[in-house]
Amino acid sequence: MVLTVVSCPARRGTDPSRARIPAREDRHPGAGCRGPAAGAGSARACASLYGVTPPDGEPVRAPAALARIVPLPCGNPVWQAAVMTARAADRARYDRATAHLDAPVAIVDLEAFDANADDLVRRAGGKPVRVASKSVRCRALLERALARDGFAGVMSFTLAESLWLARSGFEDVLLAYPSADRAGYAELTADPKLASAVTVMVDDVAQLDLVDAARDGDGGGEVVRVCLELDTSLRLLGGRVRVGARRSPLHSPAQVAELARAVARRPGFEVVGIMAYEGHVAGVGDAVAGHPFRSRAVRLMQAAARRELAERRAAVVRAVRAVVPGLEFVNGGGTGSVQHTAAEDAVTEIAAGSGLYVPRLFDNYTSFSGRPAALFAQPVVRRPGVGVVTVLGGGYPASGAAGADRLPVPYLPEGLRYDPQEGPGEVQTPLLGSPADDLLIGDKVWFRHAKAGELCERFDALHLVEGEAVTATVPTYRGEGHTFL
Repeated sequence: MVLTVVSCPARRGTDPSRARIPAREDRHPGAGCRGPAAGAGSARACASLYGVTPPDGEPVRAPAALARIVPLPCGNPVWQAAVMTARAADRARYDRATAHLDAPVAIVDLEAFDANADDLVRRAGGKPVRVASKSVRCRALLERALARDGFAGVMSFTLAESLWLARSGFEDVLLAYPSADRAGYAELTADPKLASAVTVMVDDVAQLDLVDAARDGDGGGEVVRVCLELDTSLRLLGGRVRVGARRSPLHSPAQVAELARAVARRPGFEVVGIMAYEGHVAGVGDAVAGHPFRSRAVRLMQAAARRELAERRAAVVRAVRAVVPGLEFVNGGGTGSVQHTAAEDAVTEIAAGSGLYVPRLFDNYTSFSGRPAALFAQPVVRRPGVGVVTVLGGGYPASGAAGADRLPVPYLPEGLRYDPQEGPGEVQTPLLGSPADDLLIGDKVWFRHAKAGELCERFDALHLVEGEAVTATVPTYRGEGHTFL
């Protein structure tokens, strides 16, 4: 490995002689400042911020072709390797791209985002991918995905969001969850543009009653597009064991067909689609590190669930088409099951969104791998001791059953971990590990969120990174003044 010394401008207010905590004796010899480098008048040389241990002796004066001369956000000259790990190289890019921005800050790496989008399209095998807005929560990035071949339509998560997207120009919005928003239904049924763009989710005739109760007698006569949701859970031992989310009460072909008939008989409604989200397949990792037996059990469960659901979903579609011959779409899948769901003849489109950002929950899959595209950085604000730094905030837990898998993870620099007695906090988070000794006050620590779009509830803007620069800054839903849930 070729090393060189890289000089970068000193930070204002930084005293180079006090820039780092002295290294522990058992650390590598380059963990702290090493004293004067060779050459008259040269500044103090320190260990690389990117985990590279300098060799004993003087710096290597390598030809330019063998060394990367990269400015780093530090107060002293630092060692920089000619070759870095992929993650360390990403950290260097992100630090340079956001050097003008104070943390906390959130970014989306557009190269990774586009590569993930291409992978979703490849796995969908020619069937269109409907983008799950819950997992993106940024109009600019929804538009970027939909501009690519292989993507069509949005899957939204609230009626208010659906109406907002439709007014913003999105022409095909499938609301993935039933709503009790009477004001929203009044708007939907009174506006021809909204009624033609938005499809609502139904699994009970009582939900139709809500819509009718919200209609304005004079202007609420628009036909409402309806999608029926199928329960995808795997039921074993005569129903005594259930695997899967508790969503729709409609499990059998007969139940779904009966609701289809009820909708068809009711003026002002039209059944246009079926949705079935197999979260126990698409949203559960099957290769959990350190848990081989659990991972094997998950794979066996998922294989059985896929077989059972493929057969039942096909029967449901046949039963509903007997009632509604003009059914427009059958939606299924999720990021973790795209290729499996797309292989079913009964399915006409795939839903996916998390696969664009690839949050940490998708690290434990054997069926695909993606590139982390969405990250957030918190600033180092304290150095309590050797092997410890404290960053501002960072306690952004994701929804779902509480557990360590719902927490963000320190990602860059590699090797940091939470203090098990504190974890990530609302206003400060201590981080442990030897990389802490190479971090200065003001440096950025990069994190990955556990679930994709929920990160955007914490930030009002995403900075879009291309190469080594921020090329655009776009608002999240929150940045546009909307927190729909």
